[in-house]
Amino acid sequence: MRQPFSLICSFILSITIVMPTVASGQPSPIDKSALAAEVKTEFLHAWNSYKTYAWGHDGLRPLTKTPYDWYSSPLYMTPLDAMDTMILMGLQSEADSTREFIIRNLSFDKDMYVKVFEINIRMLGGLLSNYQLTGDKRLLTLARDLADRLIPAFLSPTGYPYVEVNLKTKAVRGTKTNPGEIGTLLVEFGTLSMLTADAKYYNYAKHAFLSIFEARSNLNLVGDQIDCESGAWLKTDSHLSACIDSYYEYMVKCALLFGDEDCKIMWHDSYVAINTYLIDTTKSGIWYGHADMNSGKRTKTWFGALDAFFPAVLVLAGDTRRAAELQELCFHMWKRHGLEPEQFDYMKNEAASPRFFLNPEIMESAYYLYRKTNDPHYLEMGKVFLDSLKAYCRVEGGYAEIKNVITKEKSDRMESYFLAETLKYLYLLFAPPETLDFDKVIFNTEAHPIRRTW
Repeated sequence: MRQPFSLICSFILSITIVMPTVASGQPSPIDKSALAAEVKTEFLHAWNSYKTYAWGHDGLRPLTKTPYDWYSSPLYMTPLDAMDTMILMGLQSEADSTREFIIRNLSFDKDMYVKVFEINIRMLGGLLSNYQLTGDKRLLTLARDLADRLIPAFLSPTGYPYVEVNLKTKAVRGTKTNPGEIGTLLVEFGTLSMLTADAKYYNYAKHAFLSIFEARSNLNLVGDQIDCESGAWLKTDSHLSACIDSYYEYMVKCALLFGDEDCKIMWHDSYVAINTYLIDTTKSGIWYGHADMNSGKRTKTWFGALDAFFPAVLVLAGDTRRAAELQELCFHMWKRHGLEPEQFDYMKNEAASPRFFLNPEIMESAYYLYRKTNDPHYLEMGKVFLDSLKAYCRVEGGYAEIKNVITKEKSDRMESYFLAETLKYLYLLFAPPETLDFDKVIFNTEAHPIRRTW
């Protein structure tokens, strides 16, 4: 359901539309306290597995109980990504010791190329969030050092960042990028500007964001691959999934976090286009599929695990009713195979790409909707998610991704975002509201909470 222009542009955060509970039979009352404790137990299982088998490395392979690193030298992604989750869960001594380890050992003075997008959301976002939560200025110093090393990536002919930058030499490489990677920098770089009173970080990220928006088609859509030197679109498929998703997310979040009027306008124009060309009405409900950015022609009837972020964004933008409707379809996608697939063909009602990467987005949307509506239906959803994760993904060595949601065959990897996002959103869904003031934080796309303290 499309909302009026005035509602979309006003970003009214206090809107509350209580949706009726959608459930068969009479579900047992949800014990929020018990479920919050259960999520914390699962976090500790995953975290302690990392500490036992992969300490000092970026991540854990839970089946073989071995570590992995993203690059030639570890950047301690899992500890940094997980630290603010520990703080929110009240695991203070664990968070304190992790913070001291990071400060003693983390250095960005390394002759290696890193991916700007991933390092920004996981590491810069993590440093800034944990600085705000702890007041430890050493974390802000690390954040600024990292951002300064990422800035050379923005020095392309278009202002779109190169995909990779060498942290030591400042050399860049990788010209094939996308709106998601270009547009998912302003929350972190903008926050750093606000905390340091140095506008350059905001300006670099904002220029990139505006530039990719200006490259949209006449239909106000973007494709999913573009060249950062020529500005030529390389792939014109438009959707809400990987390579585009957080481009839309950051429009809403930057409008709220910084009061950025340009971002409000960008969101309005984009949301109208999304509801004109991507929206797809079917017998099962109103989904969002894929379309060509130039013609608007339907290209795929796919919606997937990453697309499930969109109800949360709609809650922030004030369209709570549409968010609730879409979340029901996300829940249907989850229940169809017992876990959500990477891609779901909503016309065929089956997985199109059957992998599951321990994704957080559907939990994120359930949390946002519960905080806005106080409807226990979303608690019931959260319990289903938690039970499924424990049933299909929990192993002795942590939590494993799934190769195929139909066969439930496991994959030997546990990404840091499982601790930073998936379990954090599940915990916050069940935890007391005072655990984190939902109305006073903006989560970056890696679920690191940022407060407007400026």
